[in-house]
Amino acid sequence: MSLLLAFEAAARHESYTRAATELSLTQSAVSRQVQALEQQLGLTLFRREGRQVRLTDVGRLYQREMSEALGRIRSATLQAMAYQSGEGSLRLATLPTFGSKWLLPRLHEFYKLHPGMLVHINSRIEAIDFETSGIDAAIVVGNADVPGLVCHRLHAEELLVILSPDTAAGQADWSPPRLHEQLLLNVANNPNAWGEWFSHHGLAHRSMRLGPSFELTSHLIQAVRAGIGIGLVPRILVADELASGELVSAGAPFASQRSYYLIYPPRNQSLPSLMAFRGWLLGQI
Repeated sequence: MSLLLAFEAAARHESYTRAATELSLTQSAVSRQVQALEQQLGLTLFRREGRQVRLTDVGRLYQREMSEALGRIRSATLQAMAYQSGEGSLRLATLPTFGSKWLLPRLHEFYKLHPGMLVHINSRIEAIDFETSGIDAAIVVGNADVPGLVCHRLHAEELLVILSPDTAAGQADWSPPRLHEQLLLNVANNPNAWGEWFSHHGLAHRSMRLGPSFELTSHLIQAVRAGIGIGLVPRILVADELASGELVSAGAPFASQRSYYLIYPPRNQSLPSLMAFRGWLLGQI
């Protein structure tokens, strides 16, 4: 098992040095363990390129299968430990603004129901690689189920046009034809949102005044509050700002083509912590 763990870490990083740091070993110890595994298998798993190591084709195939197998071992171990202790932990990836604006304000309710469990939150925007990231489950937004993963559709995304109070006070009529005259701020992971909104209202796309784009929805919200432009954001992420008057909405919510999902690999579906969190989350929705 120690040889397999050394190989898996070295293969994931394609670096003996980073694998050694992760495993609290020396670089030479990792190198020796990988060489011992290669001798046992009669295979060349890595090739040297100067001071770097790179997986061979068979090494990459072996890593893919090995990572999945180690993931199942980890899942089985955590299930057994959770069953014995009545506790457990979940490593959850979530969209940053969804996590801070929707999930975290409600998470104390989960802990009331499951006081022995821990949910470790990781903010992620990019696609999750469940084989290498160590993440158990993720909350994502997309257009459809992700092939090869268990997907629970949480709710459809409703987008709302938001303005700063100063911008809103500039004129009384905020009908769609007037809104399109404003500088339109974008979120990078949903670049077609304004195009869908314009099509929905029968407005010509050539009249769009596209402004800067933001990686985080929370940054776009701050830019709208500062009066830089107007935004089109999920309604559930600006409920507090609308209630407090920090932002003003214009028009009815617009149903986008995306939905929020809870996703995870099939091997994790019986993980006690995930079962508890899934049941609580679906109940919230």
